[in-house]
Amino acid sequence: MDRYLVFGHPVRHSKSPFIHTLFARQTQQELEYGLAEPAVDEFAQALCTFFDQGGKGCNVTVPFKEQAFTLVDRLSPRAKRAGAVNTIKLTDDGVLLGDNTDGAGLVADLKSHGVTLADSRILLLGAGGAARGALAPLLAELPSELVIANRTHAKAQQLAAEFCDLGHVTAQTYEQLAGSFDLVINSTSASLQGELPPLAPALIHTDIAIYDMMYGASDTAFISWAKQHGARQTMDGLGMLVEQAAEAFTVWRGIRPGTKQVLRELKRNLGVI
Repeated sequence: MDRYLVFGHPVRHSKSPFIHTLFARQTQQELEYGLAEPAVDEFAQALCTFFDQGGKGCNVTVPFKEQAFTLVDRLSPRAKRAGAVNTIKLTDDGVLLGDNTDGAGLVADLKSHGVTLADSRILLLGAGGAARGALAPLLAELPSELVIANRTHAKAQQLAAEFCDLGHVTAQTYEQLAGSFDLVINSTSASLQGELPPLAPALIHTDIAIYDMMYGASDTAFISWAKQHGARQTMDGLGMLVEQAAEAFTVWRGIRPGTKQVLRELKRNLGVI
């Protein structure tokens, strides 16, 4: 039976085995999917051993995505742009192909919620790996402007300069932010600590769409805050998790699973519904 893993540290909380088991059942694919939690300095060896022992593919999560980028034999165009790898496939000719499905998962989830990206004004909070992975797929949807805001302004400026060939991308400090945004995406990990990005409440209005890449059994701190200030459409990252997994499954197996039922089952599993 074909074997797949998710590598992370920590990773015991991961819902990837649950998701991919449902995908396999739905598409009648014979595979098993497990967890691997090597020490931070042992990832390269663990990855090598997994494929030497017949592994077919894996997902890679925190803190190994940048390291995985340097360990594969070949990179997809979106992995090159992201500077990080979250999906690895052993090809038929024995090559380790590194891909990044995070941005595609984000865009797919936004569209499933009816969010219009074309000609919209998007605010992306954060300038780390999650933001980097999201930028190219978001810009491919042709927003009118994408603004990056980050506590360290120089990092946002660097990211905007790197992706400016793909569309209208600018970097602003949180204090500079002004005007009306159609969509705000929080790519920071602040919600994991129950914290908030320093966003002015005045930027929130009733027609804005709010997206937090983090998720939990209840509203994240950012979503709760946005609701308190009038946002009517709010979304967490649970759908992105399922959509990026579906994209990875497609890379591995050549067949795209449906996501709606799997997302419902995952919410039930987490006690969200």
